[in-house]
Amino acid sequence: MSMLFTEMENETPKAYRVLARKYRPASFDDVIGQDVLVRTLTQAIESNRLAQAYMLTGVRGIGKTTTARIIARALNCIGPDGAGGPTAKPCGVCANCTAIAEDRHVDVLEMDAASRTGVDDIREIIDGVRYGPGSARFKIYIIDEVHMLSKNAFNALLKTLEEPPPHTKFIFATTEVRKVPVTVLSRCQRFDLRRVDSGLLKDHFRHIAGLEKAEAEDEALALIARAADGSVRDGLSLLDQALARSGGMVHTEDVRDMLGLADRARLVALFEAVHQGEPALALQIAAELHRLGADPLVVLQDLADITHTLARLKAAPGMDPSETPELERGLAKKFGDRLSTAGLARSWQMLLKGMQETAHAPDAAKALDMVLIRLAHAANLPDPADLVRRIESMGGAASVENAPGPPAGGGPAARASSRGSAALAVATAQPAPQTTPQARPRDEEQPVALAAAPSDFRGLVALFGEKREITLRNHLYHHVRLVRYQPGHLDVRVAEKLPPDFAGSVMRSLQQWTGLRWIVSLSQEAAGDAPLAEQDQDARKLRWQNAGAHPLVQAALARFPGAALRDVRRKPSLPASEPAAEAQDAPAFDPDTSEQEDNS
Repeated sequence: MSMLFTEMENETPKAYRVLARKYRPASFDDVIGQDVLVRTLTQAIESNRLAQAYMLTGVRGIGKTTTARIIARALNCIGPDGAGGPTAKPCGVCANCTAIAEDRHVDVLEMDAASRTGVDDIREIIDGVRYGPGSARFKIYIIDEVHMLSKNAFNALLKTLEEPPPHTKFIFATTEVRKVPVTVLSRCQRFDLRRVDSGLLKDHFRHIAGLEKAEAEDEALALIARAADGSVRDGLSLLDQALARSGGMVHTEDVRDMLGLADRARLVALFEAVHQGEPALALQIAAELHRLGADPLVVLQDLADITHTLARLKAAPGMDPSETPELERGLAKKFGDRLSTAGLARSWQMLLKGMQETAHAPDAAKALDMVLIRLAHAANLPDPADLVRRIESMGGAASVENAPGPPAGGGPAARASSRGSAALAVATAQPAPQTTPQARPRDEEQPVALAAAPSDFRGLVALFGEKREITLRNHLYHHVRLVRYQPGHLDVRVAEKLPPDFAGSVMRSLQQWTGLRWIVSLSQEAAGDAPLAEQDQDARKLRWQNAGAHPLVQAALARFPGAALRDVRRKPSLPASEPAAEAQDAPAFDPDTSEQEDNS
């Protein structure tokens, strides 16, 4: 029995190591995409300018812990002959390098701060710092996810971190550097590890596939690199899965199925359908993608990716062609100027909103359909900027003949867009009654005569009262300080917070009543007349004082004991040297009352 067991044990296959562990960098030369980090640390080690603590930050899978272990080997390497010193190129064969690579060196201690967050765990480190290394040159503490330590643990570490013994080094790694107290950051040399470029990841994955004696299509590796989002570990995990799935040859279609991606050609066709205003075709392509197993949320993300690429091509036409897929370049040539930057930005915002809706919708496929319908409808709408330019170039008048035409693609949606665009152009130009008169039916009511432009600001306020625009009239009378006025131009400063559309409402009303183009601007100048309400109040006070001091009034009050002055009115025959609108705005001034009520 014992012999049989021994034979079976010897036949047990060697445990498989995943690619992310098998091809973990062992030296700075193996680290990819972190040139600044490698160059800085190499020069620091060669010049013996070693910090007491290092802070490595970056996204998951970027190589923070791996870099920490390389630093530990570089500082403790003794060379093959056992007489070497700190080096940027550890030998990998000495006792220290071998033990650190196998995670069994007694002087290189790793701690996961996510599971050991308390001050007691830090006290163990502080107590161990006092003792020198057992066999290595430096005692090194590697603390992963250091941001998970408690506040008390950070505080306990501060003094030791600032003045550690010469034989001790700290290396911290974190994905949330903003959660680390600044008192800790100030005691460390910080290195921000960058996301690895997709092209560099693609070449790295091709090299590893060759080492594994496997082949992979370029597009398949590009998809894996894009899905990795700059993380080497995530990309190697995806490549490991693709190799296990393919059996030696990684095909693009297999990777698409594995990642739940839609076919790129179908995505481009879907993009064309929605931007040509053809919702029926877009829904048909979306249904086909759904049958093939594409994730609706991923479809929207891919559409957003195409939108972003086209927007970059329009903003920077000289961009490196190798950075743009061939399908997107062909799409840019096909649409040309029909896709404006504003239209692409609008599609981008709608896609972002659609992703949020799809992520929370009970049926993601239906949510995708609704987003595509909105995108196709928006493609049929005229460009607002172009429409404004057309109207301004015609002096505020527009006609059906000059309205923007339908978008490319034809169909009922395009014809509806043509009618909608023309109606919108006419409706926008309505406030310009100076256009050439058209023939009218005899029974049609003739337009009301236009009012004359007020000669002064008080007349303008009175016009709003005549037109029964009481809210605007009260705002103008009580809350507006006049800066300058001439017919067609009103510049005011508001005394209180008014509605956001106040200036626009005043401008539209004046244009409709007078037939002139008005400009109403809100000034930021400190100057400006007092509001009309304050001016009239001051005038009433002055008139009351003058009346009280008049000899006839004083004689009357003396002749009739107990009599009081209750009201002061101007004779109608007197010249209108004082404001005429005051009678309807406020009652007579009464010095015995603390507040005046407005009966306007």
